[in-house]
Amino acid sequence: MSTDVSEMSFEEALRELEQVVGQLERGEVPLDKSIELYERGAALKKRCEAKLKDAEEKVAKLTLDADGTPTGTAALDG
Repeated sequence: MSTDVSEMSFEEALRELEQVVGQLERGEVPLDKSIELYERGAALKKRCEAKLKDAEEKVAKLTLDADGTPTGTAALDG
């Protein structure tokens, strides 16, 4: 758990988040460690949400031609 969350890809963050949730669900860690894991999990969740939002925005910016073929991207309003 030494990797900076802000440097993680979506897949890395999701994988670690699944591990954190598993540890917390099993309840096999002391309270102090549980709190630390919970905080790490919250940061990982936030990273996953941000990466998903970025991906959704990229998909929303795709432009299509008359046949429905992607032709590039367009600026998002806002």
